[in-house]
Amino acid sequence: MEERNCNETGGTCIVCSQQKELGIRIFQSFLCTECEREIVQTDAQDEKYPYYIDRMKQIWMSAIS
Repeated sequence: MEERNCNETGGTCIVCSQQKELGIRIFQSFLCTECEREIVQTDAQDEKYPYYIDRMKQIWMSAIS
């Protein structure tokens, strides 16, 4: 899969809190490529799943406030 830089300046990932160059912007939040892949591959029964749901909720909450 080809890496893409959807955000020219990068940002701090909403999930891992690390500064990254590659990722996507969802409203005003940045999601790094690594976390995006991890979220997509995580099964709903995985113990990490509720954490990812919480982080995604934060994106939506910031968008509507």
